Amino acid sequence: MTPDLKVKIAGVEFANPIMTASGCCNYGEELANIFPLSRLGALITKTITPEPRLGHPPPRTAETASGMLNAIGLANVGIDKFISDKIPFLKNLKTKIIVNVGGATVKEYVEVSSRLNDCHIVDMIELNISCPNVNEGGMEFGADPFMTEKLTAEVKKVFSRPIITKLSPNVTSIVDIAKAAEQGGADALSVINSLVGTSIDIETWKPVLTYNKGGLTGPAIKPVALAMVNAVYSNCKLPIIGVGGISNVSDVIEFLLCGATAIQIGTALFIEPDLPVKIESGLKKYLKEKKLSSIYELVGKVKKY
Repeated sequence: MTPDLKVKIAGVEFANPIMTASGCCNYGEELANIFPLSRLGALITKTITPEPRLGHPPPRTAETASGMLNAIGLANVGIDKFISDKIPFLKNLKTKIIVNVGGATVKEYVEVSSRLNDCHIVDMIELNISCPNVNEGGMEFGADPFMTEKLTAEVKKVFSRPIITKLSPNVTSIVDIAKAAEQGGADALSVINSLVGTSIDIETWKPVLTYNKGGLTGPAIKPVALAMVNAVYSNCKLPIIGVGGISNVSDVIEFLLCGATAIQIGTALFIEPDLPVKIESGLKKYLKEKKLSSIYELVGKVKKY
């Protein structure tokens, strides 16, 4: 028996549950030189905003214990150049394409989403309402249930295919935000974005990042992500894409058991860019060893005391 890795989210079928996390593979060109992107369930692009953004000045990344801090500041080419320069590459990929969308206002999210609605190679969009390293937009929306619902609902009016809302862990109750996204019409949830963190240079007494703080990612945040995935799974009906510190096949299985239907790999790609291929093989092997025929036999099956 060959295990079936296919999963379906909001009517879209993915060859496997393995996706890239936004911001960790640019627009896909770099990874395409390392392994066939058809081995991914989906490629998720970095955040696209209405206008090009240079982001914050360097240094804007720093290594931490079991993780990484980043304050890139949503640097990107903007929606015009994304459509003219990046879509031609993406349309030839034999994998699903998800575009991460950002903005400083509801109007900006709507503008980008509306433009992407006309790009039929885009299978889904992921709303970045949880970025901790920009001054406007981002986490402001993701920390307020009312704004989460409103933003999701407004984007839903202009984008006709499924919408994923990416949730922040930097909130009092991620379940409340998840329910607000569901109420607003989200089709799936990405859980979680990065945690807020900082690091100080003890010689200069200055933060190591020019933005003074950044998003903490990598293995350090995995336990937080797992707990939040399970909390959302237990209280919300939407499918979940688990994100946060995944660096091997065991991590993926933990996320599936906690309730994720798919997962995203982010920081680990900087260390092991062919990790998605290794995880795909490892998942097949694990399912075979456990005599399981499908990913769905793992989803949400954690046995609690």
